[in-house]
Amino acid sequence: MVRSLKNIQRIKRKNRGSKKGGGGDSSSSSSVPSAPTKVWQPGVDKLEEGEELQFDPSAYNYLRGFSIGWPCLSFDIVQDSLGLVRTEFPHTVYGIAGTQAEQAAWNHIGIFKLSNISGKKREVLTTTKNNESDMEDSDSSSDEDDEEAGDESVLPILQLHKVAHQGCINRIRSMTQRPHICATWADTGHVQVWDFSSFLNALAESETDTSRGGNSIHNQAPIMKFGGHKDEGYAIDWSPVVPGRLVSGDCKNCIHLWEPSSETWTVDKNPFVGHTASVEDLQWSPTEADVFASCSVDGTISIWDTRLGRKPAVSVKAHNTDVNVISWNRLASCMIASGSDDGTFSIRDLRLIKGDSLVAHFEYHKHAITSIEWSPHEASTLAVSSADNQLTIWDLSLERDEEEEAEFKAKMKEQADAPQDLPPQLLFVHQGQKDLKELHWHQQIPGMLVSTAADGFNVLMPANVETTIPGAGSS
Repeated sequence: MVRSLKNIQRIKRKNRGSKKGGGGDSSSSSSVPSAPTKVWQPGVDKLEEGEELQFDPSAYNYLRGFSIGWPCLSFDIVQDSLGLVRTEFPHTVYGIAGTQAEQAAWNHIGIFKLSNISGKKREVLTTTKNNESDMEDSDSSSDEDDEEAGDESVLPILQLHKVAHQGCINRIRSMTQRPHICATWADTGHVQVWDFSSFLNALAESETDTSRGGNSIHNQAPIMKFGGHKDEGYAIDWSPVVPGRLVSGDCKNCIHLWEPSSETWTVDKNPFVGHTASVEDLQWSPTEADVFASCSVDGTISIWDTRLGRKPAVSVKAHNTDVNVISWNRLASCMIASGSDDGTFSIRDLRLIKGDSLVAHFEYHKHAITSIEWSPHEASTLAVSSADNQLTIWDLSLERDEEEEAEFKAKMKEQADAPQDLPPQLLFVHQGQKDLKELHWHQQIPGMLVSTAADGFNVLMPANVETTIPGAGSS
């Protein structure tokens, strides 16, 4: 378990990323200008004195950092009413974030709006009724294509409201059906539910100026507070099928079910127990109202059915070390991904969960996996963050093409000393954040990711992450 951000100094570092198949991170020495360009390999290479990492702006359609003050261990993107699928710049993002302050009383929940996000026009694939794909928003001659990701002349606008929160926030989640309702897991051992409608409405109605909502911290009581867990925890998830249904898991291996009741919740005091160690993450099934999954320090993933009692319906040994995070694929509900403390992550087919369910296993990352999430727009794509300071994007539909690979290696050999053994499914590598903790895809903006680390947030849109969206098409 690699989680806490407390007492970590923030280090100013340049954002840098690489687009597999085009450009990459490079290091160059100021004392030896003629030194050949070299692709940086995290966990393998070390910077020499006078060297610095540089990012390739062509790898991004957008890249920008921002901060809400204290480091943030967990955040969530809040669904808005600006459109279900948005592909045109400028973009606006709403979110909630919890702090990890030096003192318990200094913590707050940040409700933020990031607007005026202007980047490069990107290609979006639109499916027709015949499932054929057409290119949209493609204009290779556009002046925007010549701009760097996040042109300094076009700055985003951050507006922020702060609500006091006792204790550090281990995890925070917004309800899909009612996004203004949010749940927090505190290191004090309490799970709380909040109504942030007034703050989100104020942000929606505000003019896009440089106002941040001031530095004042509002005092607002939660609409529900549960202290029945015997320890703090990190696992919490809202049901995407039943509005208001919630599960929360703690470090004492107990999981509690929350059922909505009028304007409050009824929490079952009889916990679900099956793991032998801390419950690290929880995910509701995207299709089944009574089914959820959990993962644990005991190395297992369990599937639970609330109709079948308080024991797991099935458990599988998933990793040799702590299973830190899981993600249930909402576009292909038979697939679940898990990330481990040893840096590995795996994909399993739940239809084969009682047998050999392993579909894929990757050992690319050098340190613990801290977050994993399937793309909401591409069933075969997922993003992973690790304590090795990398955010990676993977496309499981990609296979090794020896001819294409030979051409790529020949091209890269002319430009830089490139690694030879990258997995073919590795689509993108983003670096530059210190101690990455959590990432989320934006559900309404295809190709956009937000990540949090010890030194703040990044908003990124990789240039080579293609997205297919449903279109009217013609028969």
